[in-house]
Amino acid sequence: MFSLKVFLLTFVSLIVSSLAKSNLSEVTYDGRSLLINGKRELFYSGSIHYTRSTPEMWPDLLDKAKRGGINVIQTYIFWNAHEPEKGQFKFDPTNYDVVRFLKLIQDRGMYVTLRVGPFIQAEWNHGGLPYWLREVPNIIFRSNNDPFKKYMQEYVTSVIVKMKEEKLFASQGGPIILSQIENEYNHIQLAYDEEGDNYVQWAARMAVGLDTGVPWIMCKQRDAPDPVINACNGRHCGDTFSGPNKPYKPQIWTENWTAQYRVFGDPPSQRSAEDIAFSIVRFFSKNGSLVNYYMYHGGTNFGRTSSAFSTTRYYDEAPLDEYGLQRDPKWGHLRDGHRAINLCKKVLLFGSSTVTKLTEFNEVIKFEKGDGCVAFLTNNHTKVDTTINFNGKDYFLPPRSISILGDCKNVIYNTQLIASQHNSRNFKRSKLGNNHKWEMYVEEIPTTLQLKPDKNAPAELYSMLKDMTDYAWFTTSVELGPEDFPKKDGTSPVIRILSLGHSLCAYVNGEYIGSGHGSHEEKAFEFQKPVKFRIGTNHISILGSTVGLPDSGAYMEHRYAGPKSITILGLNTGTIDVTHNGWGHQVGLQGEKLEIFTEAGSKKVQWSPVTGPVQGLRWYKTHFATPEGRDPVAIRMTGMGKGMVFINGNNIGRYWMSYLSPLGKPTQADYHIPRSFLNPRDNLLVVLEEEPGSPDQVVINTVDRNTICSFITENHPPNVNSWEVKGQKLKPVDDTPPEAGATLICPDRNKITAVEFASFGDPSGVCGEYVLGKCNAPNSKQIIEQECLGKDSCFVPLSKFNNAVDCKGVVKTLAVQVNCGSPTAAMR
Repeated sequence: MFSLKVFLLTFVSLIVSSLAKSNLSEVTYDGRSLLINGKRELFYSGSIHYTRSTPEMWPDLLDKAKRGGINVIQTYIFWNAHEPEKGQFKFDPTNYDVVRFLKLIQDRGMYVTLRVGPFIQAEWNHGGLPYWLREVPNIIFRSNNDPFKKYMQEYVTSVIVKMKEEKLFASQGGPIILSQIENEYNHIQLAYDEEGDNYVQWAARMAVGLDTGVPWIMCKQRDAPDPVINACNGRHCGDTFSGPNKPYKPQIWTENWTAQYRVFGDPPSQRSAEDIAFSIVRFFSKNGSLVNYYMYHGGTNFGRTSSAFSTTRYYDEAPLDEYGLQRDPKWGHLRDGHRAINLCKKVLLFGSSTVTKLTEFNEVIKFEKGDGCVAFLTNNHTKVDTTINFNGKDYFLPPRSISILGDCKNVIYNTQLIASQHNSRNFKRSKLGNNHKWEMYVEEIPTTLQLKPDKNAPAELYSMLKDMTDYAWFTTSVELGPEDFPKKDGTSPVIRILSLGHSLCAYVNGEYIGSGHGSHEEKAFEFQKPVKFRIGTNHISILGSTVGLPDSGAYMEHRYAGPKSITILGLNTGTIDVTHNGWGHQVGLQGEKLEIFTEAGSKKVQWSPVTGPVQGLRWYKTHFATPEGRDPVAIRMTGMGKGMVFINGNNIGRYWMSYLSPLGKPTQADYHIPRSFLNPRDNLLVVLEEEPGSPDQVVINTVDRNTICSFITENHPPNVNSWEVKGQKLKPVDDTPPEAGATLICPDRNKITAVEFASFGDPSGVCGEYVLGKCNAPNSKQIIEQECLGKDSCFVPLSKFNNAVDCKGVVKTLAVQVNCGSPTAAMR
């Protein structure tokens, strides 16, 4: 007899099985978009690399991304971050736990694009390829080369197997809806002739054959083989992308560069929120279906993970800055753009579009579906505003802007007119973290007495280091007699070193002579300095160093670095070439081997007080108290030259203060110290300094964005949050006519504690630096204080200032700057 118990167990089993199947997602595509379970969707994606932040930061970063309207997170798998055995991928359960990262994304109801590579570029050391691949016999990276394909297939397969084991593909109920193989291969494909074409075909077949159940993509790959989707990278793919290579593939933008990564020696580089907003609205108006911001959060190149000459700070100008703080208006203006496009989503995905070219710079793109209508009014002139008449009504458009008419009547968003707030970043000297008492350890300068010559000429630096350290010693000696020296007083011989990169410090007879370096564009350089040689034996010691391995280009496995030739000029007896003089070698520094940057290792050497000016190659040590509060922490390396910083044994990255930009300033002065690297109270700070420098001016700061602002003109449309769609119709949220105004929201539930600037009239400037114009309503500050003081957020419509001032011939503007903080702090 069929028992009730068996029936119930069977019934429950069927229910569980049904629920499990309902969590699965079928991901396909058509010529309009990706299809999730057969349904078209628009995607707003943000690149966040799990290796460039700490696990403790991940939840907050993902939460902020979701609040910013992001529904997809794009991330690379980083091969050389995981210390693999040959061909295998080792999943690190600590800082590099990609599985944990992907599951956090899934917990937030977001999707994932997984960029498997294995070559990723990404300004990551060696482009993501482990160093040992260089030493595989007869290998040629990224070509139809059997050794490379063998290890690439083993790696990619191990990644996919792990993702399947963890049920992370959408076809298994997981968050991954897209996978990417290779990266921007079109850049170098021609260098390999037919073998490049064959490699593309092989890579696509290999990836598709792994049966992930989700589509594969290739970015910047015009000839991406079916069924792989070719995608665009760039700043303005709405105009530069030639489109999918087949009509049944959707338009996907894998990298919309939110700024520009920086290398040491660069001046500041920015990309405005307005320009990014223009680019994404343009792309979606031309049937784009997915835009990914590269980066949405850049983060930090901890340790030695940055590629050649790349700064430790990565894409700080992203919507979420290096510290994970919201960079407004970029974060808020893009969030508003996502909401505006979503209000039009159904018409965009299923409607038909027409393009009306009005002038060389002005056009109208209109989408219609049934009663639904959406219009994009474009002014592409970079300097001149315009007024477009559409459906019998005039619409003002600033230069280089697009207005979205959510119902072909009302402007819900303009890419140039920012309705969201602005903010300014503050670095504040920590009250607790700066009671430093510095000590130093002097790294021994080896000579041929310690490093006997083992090679005729200096060894090649990459193959010598094997990416285990940045540093290697080269030593030789030369005999000089009285007849060798110049007869003229005040004249000294000169040592000349031609190097293939990246940098070096030179010593003669243990005395520091100077340093030299190449650049991101030209790694090779010439070092030339006068030297006081002595009669007899002279010891030449060169500390050669790399600043990350290359990350791009053809034949990466054939790159070289290190001293190439060494000569002594200006001798009375002529030039001496010591290149083939016999050289000794040593990999790494003594302090590295003893790990003196840790508490245990620091006790293995004798430290002495820091006194007076010192030459290069010193280790500096101090302790500092954990900074107050919860704000992010940074160290400002004023007074230092070039080296590395360690916090409680953690390498927070390379610093390079002596390499000045064309503006005469260091490219990066502040370096992120994650709070998870800090102890509850006391912390060990160790600095490796290669050049002459003094740690006396080094400062520990806390970082916030508690200065928030608004800048609204009479031409601004109301904030997009004023609108909603009800019954497929665009309507005001509260049934009252929306109006423009200043919106201010404090971070971290703080309160507005002070109004630092307020002017309705013709103020100018940027957040943190507003100035009064010639016209100003005298009660501006009073109105803002009444509406905002003591609140965590406030909205002040422009109508509050009706008749407050008469500025004839001026577009009236409201500029506001307030400070946020905890109420208790304000009372103190």
